[in-house]
Amino acid sequence: MGSLFAELDRQSPANARREVELYGREIPEFRSWETNPRARSETMDYSVWLRRRTIELSPDNSELSADDLRYIAAIGEIRAGAGMSSDSRQRVLRLHTTLMLRDIQEAAESLRGGNVEELMQVMTWFAPQGDRGIVAYRQGFVTVLRRRLPYVEQVALLARSLLTGDPLATDLAAALELELPEFCAVTVIRVPDSPLGDRDLDGEIETLVKTHRAPVVWHPETGTRGGELIAVVPCADEAIPLPSAPDAAPDTAPDAVADLVGDFAETLGRPCAAGTATAPLDELPEALERARRISRSAPLGKPSRRLRPCTMADVFVELAVADVPFVDAWLRTVDRRLAPGPDLVTTLDAYYRHDMNRGAAAAALNVHPRTLDYRLRRVAELTGIDPGSAHGVRTLSAVVTRRLSGAWA
Repeated sequence: MGSLFAELDRQSPANARREVELYGREIPEFRSWETNPRARSETMDYSVWLRRRTIELSPDNSELSADDLRYIAAIGEIRAGAGMSSDSRQRVLRLHTTLMLRDIQEAAESLRGGNVEELMQVMTWFAPQGDRGIVAYRQGFVTVLRRRLPYVEQVALLARSLLTGDPLATDLAAALELELPEFCAVTVIRVPDSPLGDRDLDGEIETLVKTHRAPVVWHPETGTRGGELIAVVPCADEAIPLPSAPDAAPDTAPDAVADLVGDFAETLGRPCAAGTATAPLDELPEALERARRISRSAPLGKPSRRLRPCTMADVFVELAVADVPFVDAWLRTVDRRLAPGPDLVTTLDAYYRHDMNRGAAAAALNVHPRTLDYRLRRVAELTGIDPGSAHGVRTLSAVVTRRLSGAWA
């Protein structure tokens, strides 16, 4: 055995002890060691074993054996069974990888560089076998989650894993038999006033997941009765936009997204708004932020199957306005001028949604076209802006959307 490997072997107990002590300080689930010395001892044994297997296998670039991988998976099972969270699991893996690399660096430095060939051997071994070990650990972790968590909670964990870039998502999706395609649409359904505090919707959410084959998680809003339903909807090939402009095309949400939003809105029975953003799997965290902002700019709609999600193309003006307070304040003064008129915001909403077609807008409002004309003239009188002019479309449509989104409530 070369000098670097000998030094690593000599330092294994001390390095393992450093790792175990760091876990106790950094990972909440390990702080029970004061009352559970056996768990601390088992963690110490595993940490030493993993270092010594590295020393044994890396000189010949031998792979971890099937027994090795079963042992690593068993550790994942033990920690999941003890109640370790997915976030803590990720932190453990990051800390372990960082410390193992530090062990190798410190051993090489103590030997003033040591044998470069030995250093390359251990580093060449570490990356691929480390990946295999992490996969085994995750699979053990998921095995226990499958036994312990109800289906809806497993799906919620999958959604959170996808939206935070957690590799656990791959194993969870396989266990739940849900497909993870190259592109997905992250959809946020905003519900300012939710019934979830009054009755349990787990059954409805489970039906939603099984019907649409999409991970879904409910995210309550702190201090309110509201919240968000967040769904990661697989995109069919024809719905995949250009990677260079994920939300520039298409201008409408994929049919699968619209169907899910309509089903949930109908089940919920409360006014809500939905925003969606499409992205590749590795960019879903960024897509969530876009979808959330779109949903907050989208108008609240009646709870029915006809409710449709907005894309960036639908509310790009309102998204920009929300970030410029003095523009938003000016639009709000225009909105206040509409207050004396009857149903003027509702009228403008119908007028613009029907592309300023008087007959279609009047039919949607269930009024005579002359009544519609009167209301549009009243808008012009109160605001000084003709609703049918280019200036009117640009200004009043933004006023209507901001008002109906609840931003000025």
